Amino acid sequence: MSIQDFIRNEVTSNDVVLFMKGSPQFPQCGFSGQVVQILDHIGVPYKGLNVLESLELRDGIKQYSNWPTIPQLYVKGEFVGGCDIVREMFQAGELQSMFKDKGVATSTVA
Repeated sequence: MSIQDFIRNEVTSNDVVLFMKGSPQFPQCGFSGQVVQILDHIGVPYKGLNVLESLELRDGIKQYSNWPTIPQLYVKGEFVGGCDIVREMFQAGELQSMFKDKGVATSTVA
C-alpha cells in the first residue's frame, strides 16, 4: 500500500483524523497541542496520527492535502485545515456546527 493509499484509507474510514506531531496524549508541538485541546474541549472522538514516526507520512500528508504544515484535520474525508483555521472555526462556533452538520457526535452542545 502506498502512503497516499494509506492516508486516503485513514481519512475515509475514520470520521475525524488529526495528522499531528506527537500523539493526542502527548502533543510534541504547540500547534498540534492547540488542535488537540479544541477537539478534546468539544468532546469529539478522533484518531491522531503522529507524523514524527514516519518521514514518508509527514511528506505524504502534505502532498495529499496540498497543504504545507502540520497539524491537519480531516472530518468525514474532507480536509478542514491546520491550527489557525481550526482555532478560528472553533472561536466562531463553525467547527461545532460542522461536526453537527456532518453527523459527528460531540459531548458538548454546539
